[in-house]
Amino acid sequence: MTAVDEVLTVEEAAVRMKMSVRYVRRLVAQRRIAFHKVGRSVRLKVSDVDAHVDAGRVEPLTASGVWRGLGQVA
Repeated sequence: MTAVDEVLTVEEAAVRMKMSVRYVRRLVAQRRIAFHKVGRSVRLKVSDVDAHVDAGRVEPLTASGVWRGLGQVA
């Protein structure tokens, strides 16, 4: 099994994301993250957890971007 194919429990995914178990369970319940059902258990692929974190990436603002955005507000 390679690192890409590795599966995590909800608790392990929470540790990897540095979030609470409750948050990860909410993501699963709201189907905001891909998961797999194995019997009654929920498992998440490492690649899916990483993709969810990457999808929330916000690029930093630049000085020129701030000034450009101010002209659109008025």
